[in-house]
Amino acid sequence: MPNIIESAEVAAEESLRQMYSCIKNKRHFKLEAGAGAGKTFSLVKGLQHIIDEIGTQLAKRSQRVACITYTNVATAEINSRTDGNPVVFASTIHGFCWSLIQDHQPFLWESLSTIHSKWEELISEVEDGDKRKVVYSTGRRRLTDSEAHLSHDDILPLMVLLLAKEKFRRNLAARFPFIFIDEYQDTHKEFAEALIEYFVAPEDTHSTPLIGFFGDSWQKIYKTGAGSLIHPNLTEIAKGANFRSASKIVDALNNMRPELPQIAREDADLGSVSVFHTNNWQGDRQTGGHWKGDLFPNDSHDALVLTKTKLTEAGWDFSSETSRILMLTHKVMASEQGYETLVNAFYNNDSLFNLENAHISYMVNTLLPAIESFEEGMFGKMYLALGANAPKIKKATDKITWKTNFDALSGLQRDGTIGDVMDLLRSMSPSILPDKVSSLEDRLDASESDEISDNRSLTELQRLREVPFKELLNFGKFIKNSTPFSTKHGVKGAEFDNVLVVLGRGWNLYNWDQLFTWLSTTCPENKIDALERNRNLFYVACSRPKRNLTVLITQHLSDESLALLNQWFGDETVQSLY
Repeated sequence: MPNIIESAEVAAEESLRQMYSCIKNKRHFKLEAGAGAGKTFSLVKGLQHIIDEIGTQLAKRSQRVACITYTNVATAEINSRTDGNPVVFASTIHGFCWSLIQDHQPFLWESLSTIHSKWEELISEVEDGDKRKVVYSTGRRRLTDSEAHLSHDDILPLMVLLLAKEKFRRNLAARFPFIFIDEYQDTHKEFAEALIEYFVAPEDTHSTPLIGFFGDSWQKIYKTGAGSLIHPNLTEIAKGANFRSASKIVDALNNMRPELPQIAREDADLGSVSVFHTNNWQGDRQTGGHWKGDLFPNDSHDALVLTKTKLTEAGWDFSSETSRILMLTHKVMASEQGYETLVNAFYNNDSLFNLENAHISYMVNTLLPAIESFEEGMFGKMYLALGANAPKIKKATDKITWKTNFDALSGLQRDGTIGDVMDLLRSMSPSILPDKVSSLEDRLDASESDEISDNRSLTELQRLREVPFKELLNFGKFIKNSTPFSTKHGVKGAEFDNVLVVLGRGWNLYNWDQLFTWLSTTCPENKIDALERNRNLFYVACSRPKRNLTVLITQHLSDESLALLNQWFGDETVQSLY
């Protein structure tokens, strides 16, 4: 008779026991920790176990345990929770890889032209035998008389190339006999596959580091990343615990994902789950393109207000940090938050919300913080925000000029367009615009109307320039999470007492009725990646609340979709909003 695990605490202990066994017997492993399972706790426990058991021996041999994280925040957390133990080398993946490859200068220089066409173009102008020192600092690709500056995106491809060399792998293993990968599902795909090929796949593990993957394949919500990792030599450890959510929420998550059943903690609340659909709506619905079947924006807004009213009457407080609205449809979000024209400027919403667009990235990450610091009179902070492009103040008139410029920028926040702001920035001397933004602006200026209409990037830029700058301010506030709303990009890792998940149409990436129908029937093979990404997004969103979960769906649902929702959440839970 199989052992019955009765609590999250017991499930967590069992996963630790399995992990310690893998470490002792030098077996590569993957710890699959579902939402709320306490993945970081397990990772830190693994590090601490190595420190306690063989930390002194590692230190004597000048060896360390590598812990590769996804963000700088995660790195700081690992260092804090291991008390900064010198045996642990916690770093982002880019920091870790650069620390290993930076001394291989001849190889790096010779390989640059193979990893990106931009490098091939830049290096083609360099005379044979005229080499450069390869450096990684600003994260922008450029070539000077003495140095080749790597982009953020160059580090991992170079690391993968070096991993193919046996001597490099031996040296790596000698320095790091243990390598833990945090958030493995979001790790650079080719890098993760190289670790599997060169370290996990070989049967002889004496000369390879032990690899431990920590994460959850169902929490991969972006297009890039390794996703699920499977290999016969990779021991799978399922952590069937949920320390975050109330029992009813855990039950719903288990119905969605029966392959990794979770158990709530012993003192978990019962909580509540409710799902509202709009199938009984008597008004018109949208019929065009990617919006087919959804309510019109004003009707979606009214549906959201009605749902919030019901929840407020049930005790939710949307004015506090205890309640969060997760909008898995950008159109309604943009309308609610005041940046609808900005969203409409883009063909692909991900380039906006992921800050992948050069103009958006610069304005949100650099320009807005600089203007805010200027208005607060914190000029040192303003210069830090501008970074390498900060103006050089050499004389008193320079200070007057830059104050005049930033006064003008502040004024444009109220009644100017993004195009007005760009024109002002381009008129400054020296320019504080990044090269990529400047070159796109120059290219737009030099293009005829038919060239622009045939080029997606130029068309988006032309639209973007017409957007009121105040919409960018609203978008910036949203990205900083200074509102009660979030989209998928503010979902992972966060948790709240109460969560309202709003599903609607939007672009070709979001068709929830189709998703639910495919999950209950059969999905076309060429759509499996998209299905898994959106399924994961829904799972992640539903796993955020600690106490109460509500789902609002503004798109019309098929009978198959409703049947699946009833199966996941319960017949009594799924109800019409109208």
